[in-house]
Amino acid sequence: MTSTNDIRRSFLDYFEKAGHARVQSAPLVPHNDPTLMFVNAGMVPFKNVFTGLESRPYVTASSAQKCVRAGGKHNDLDNVGYTARHHTFFEMLGNFSFGDYFKDQAIDHAWTLLTREWGLAPERLLVTVYHTDDEAFDIWKKVTGFADDKIIRIPTKDNFWAMGDDGPCGPCSEIFYDHGDHIPGGPPGSPNEDGDRFVEIWNLVFMQFEQAAGEIVSELPKKSIDTGMGLERIAAVLQGVTDNYDTDTFRALIEASEELTHTKADGPTQASHRVIADHLRAAGFLVADGVLPANEGRGYVLRRIMRRAMRHAHLLGAKEPLMHRLVPELVAEMGAAYPELVRAQPLIEATLAQEEVRFRQTLATGLKLLDEATSDLSEGGTLAGGTAFKLYDTYGFPYDLTEDALRAKGIAVDRAGFDAAMAEQRAQARAAWKGSGDKASDDLWFDFAEEFGGTEFTGYSGNEGEGVVLAIVKDGQRVDAAEVGETVQVLLNQTPFYGESGGQTGDAGKLTTLKGFEGTVEDTSKPLGKLHALRTRVVAGELSVGETVQQKVDTARRDRIRANHSATHLLHAALRHRLGTHVTQKGSLVADDYFRFDFSHPKALTRENIELVEADVNAHIRGNETVTTRLMTPDEAIAAGAMALFGEKYGDEVRVLSMGRTEESDYSVELCGGTHVRALGDIQLFKIISESAVSSGVRRIEALTGEAARRWLSDREAKLREIAATLKASPDEVPARVIALVEERKRMERELADARKALAMGGGGRSEGPSTETVNGHQFIGQVVDGLDPKGLRGAVDDMKQKLGSGIGALIAVNDGRASVAVGVTQDLAGQVSAVELVKAAVAALGGQGGGGRPDMAQGGGPDGAKAAEALQSIKNAIESVAA
Repeated sequence: MTSTNDIRRSFLDYFEKAGHARVQSAPLVPHNDPTLMFVNAGMVPFKNVFTGLESRPYVTASSAQKCVRAGGKHNDLDNVGYTARHHTFFEMLGNFSFGDYFKDQAIDHAWTLLTREWGLAPERLLVTVYHTDDEAFDIWKKVTGFADDKIIRIPTKDNFWAMGDDGPCGPCSEIFYDHGDHIPGGPPGSPNEDGDRFVEIWNLVFMQFEQAAGEIVSELPKKSIDTGMGLERIAAVLQGVTDNYDTDTFRALIEASEELTHTKADGPTQASHRVIADHLRAAGFLVADGVLPANEGRGYVLRRIMRRAMRHAHLLGAKEPLMHRLVPELVAEMGAAYPELVRAQPLIEATLAQEEVRFRQTLATGLKLLDEATSDLSEGGTLAGGTAFKLYDTYGFPYDLTEDALRAKGIAVDRAGFDAAMAEQRAQARAAWKGSGDKASDDLWFDFAEEFGGTEFTGYSGNEGEGVVLAIVKDGQRVDAAEVGETVQVLLNQTPFYGESGGQTGDAGKLTTLKGFEGTVEDTSKPLGKLHALRTRVVAGELSVGETVQQKVDTARRDRIRANHSATHLLHAALRHRLGTHVTQKGSLVADDYFRFDFSHPKALTRENIELVEADVNAHIRGNETVTTRLMTPDEAIAAGAMALFGEKYGDEVRVLSMGRTEESDYSVELCGGTHVRALGDIQLFKIISESAVSSGVRRIEALTGEAARRWLSDREAKLREIAATLKASPDEVPARVIALVEERKRMERELADARKALAMGGGGRSEGPSTETVNGHQFIGQVVDGLDPKGLRGAVDDMKQKLGSGIGALIAVNDGRASVAVGVTQDLAGQVSAVELVKAAVAALGGQGGGGRPDMAQGGGPDGAKAAEALQSIKNAIESVAA
């Protein structure tokens, strides 16, 4: 039997030998079409090549493209498991020509591969063409030798393809395989065409025309080819089965499901096993491509897929979570072709296990409450919408699950009542919201949230992508367009721009459109915690609501922010390790040029503390462990040891980031919705540049990473070398030389102070020198000097007191227009004359206030040094006024 892996490989080998570039499958999240939730066809990654917006180094290509159809208009979810060929995840084999070959060569390639390479019997094949496409009809007749009745003309849009109302379009030619008359059904175009006898295995699209507003206006200057062959369908044909679920890949997954549930995939249980196998593939590949379960957007579709499979596992009687135990079989079957499955296997298993544990709790609670709520309802009854909403809002039981569970009982759900209860809850949330304080602005963002839902953030897996402009806000008002010179807030349906939250600053970058608009995104905010508002300055052209924009985050800036953010997690863990578990984060700012981190700790860090913390963080950076992300409830995350961030508001689910390893566990585990490095080595280098107090019991560290840290160290080295050159020493000798210079300066300052004091006491000031006089019966020495350091006044006055033996000494020093005064009274007179009162009298004369000290020694000063002599006389007058 030819395996599915062999078929995929031989298809790509055939076209590679025919000169086609072998192109790897694009991720399931499209970055070039914001109108699509997932890549749903093989041509999606080449869309911009076909329209001429993008050029590549090849003109022909082939690929095996991952596809998902489970949301929007391409939604096969409800059919999966109950038909032979419906899937949520499938692979599309395709060959493409971008203005190179056209119909003749495309048809020849298809016929050669099917009949010569794969050996399909020509009599089992038939083809269709668009009813006016005589060219394709003639080529098929020439290549195959078919009679006219085996080349069927189809007049409907089924055989005419268009990229949209505007753009490339053209006729199709489909190739069908006849399973034989023992299978019910008729050929395409017949009344019985929906049977399973004739199955379409390949569709050849001939991009031939240009259309505008749904009407063909011209032929394309470069005609192109886009083909699509479902791998699951051709595998069924080549393996001799009529049902995709009987092919080798599905059989392996179903057999694993049978073994774990101890039930056979036949009869009533067949659909459940098929749902599990199909949804396992979809869930595994979506998680591998960066999609995680959520309550809206792509994450919600993934959650629906997961939970649908998990409910079928429950129906099969599985007592424990099942899906994650099937992942090794999925990787064994498809990991060689898609290595991203191998890389993401731990994440896929953990995500499925966590989701199933939670879902089983929800399912048990919800089904019990649902039984109670419908106990008085019989077939044909209707469950009240308010009850369905309570199940959803209070217990997390989704509406579609309620509807699905009651469908088997013939009971409907009042959807209008459910929607009314939802609207009432939103109104209450709006009334309770305390936002910016600008009611009009807050109401506007609530309007957007209700109208559009939350912004889909795609920035965890990429820095670029397209988005549809949903709204433009200027000066707090909704507008239809923005012109050059205006700065506006732009709301898109999806964006890779991170909105400021959790301490991480918002992203910056560029927006452009094909019509010539250019905008600089200066910052990104996050109104209501769910919308991403891009503050954009229009630098060229005009931007209108409804347009598609190309988004490009400033990648270098984003990388610096990511490195800084991941470093805060490592720093937090290192502080707790070195200082104790009392350390908790009290705030942070993560910018692109530096970060600061506030934490609880009662005292300053020692130099040794800082060096140990730096060493720990840099050791984990050098270890270069991969950063892992898991999705949990806040309670589950905290129970698992995750640290919650200060001031962060958490919803029903959180991202849990694990970084680094110790012998026992992960080094850092935190709840965080920010963007982070993929591996710790991306941080490169960590350096603390300051540590200070913020408030009582709270310290702050400022730090750098990567190139900024290297430059900081380099700048300090340059300064060290500059100092060394000035000292005529090597950098290693600088500390000793500086210490010697400091000691020498201290010695010189002492000598200078002594010299000034000696000069003051020996004359050379504003008088001829200190002389002793009698004032009110007491010996008195008074002196005004220039340039004496005020610090030396006390010592000089002590010398005066010693010289007098019994008496009063006063010294006034004038420096830069200001005056300092000191007065000393010998101990025998301290009870009669107060040095403090004498100083106050001098200070008042100098234009100052106060002065203080002890009765035997006091000091003060004033701003008017020109009145120093008057101040000295004021001291004498004060002595005269003291009673003898």
